[in-house]
Amino acid sequence: MRNNNKGFTLIELIMVTIILGILAAVAVPRYMGTVNRAEAAAEDAVLSTLKANAEAYAMEKFQDTGRKSYPTNPFDGANVDGYSSSVTTANASGMWSFLPSTGKITHMRNDNSLYSWVYKSSDEQSGQGDDRGSFASRVVVSRVNGDQSDL
Repeated sequence: MRNNNKGFTLIELIMVTIILGILAAVAVPRYMGTVNRAEAAAEDAVLSTLKANAEAYAMEKFQDTGRKSYPTNPFDGANVDGYSSSVTTANASGMWSFLPSTGKITHMRNDNSLYSWVYKSSDEQSGQGDDRGSFASRVVVSRVNGDQSDL
């Protein structure tokens, strides 16, 4: 009689499970960091679009009046997926919003973290040389996880 055991031992199965657990513990945080960086890059692309749109508007005004003026709403004339003019703060995944009274732009990421920027359409100074609006840096309003890698 031959002993024909063709299977894995309990020790082998436990070792494979431990190795897979270690790989998962290393891979999941790296994956989440990559997702956060990708969403931050997408936000930066949207802000670049808004800046270019505002600058194009200002150049049109400059040609018409001899002085640059920036749009009250930076989303006017820009095609941004997820922008809603009917809400004051983004409240759904992928949504963008703008509150004209404060100039606050908000964006909710897919993990429901909320980020904001402030847009000013008015002159920063009263002098003739400063006829430009501005976009402030990204600010975390609320974050679902404690990851700081996207700032």
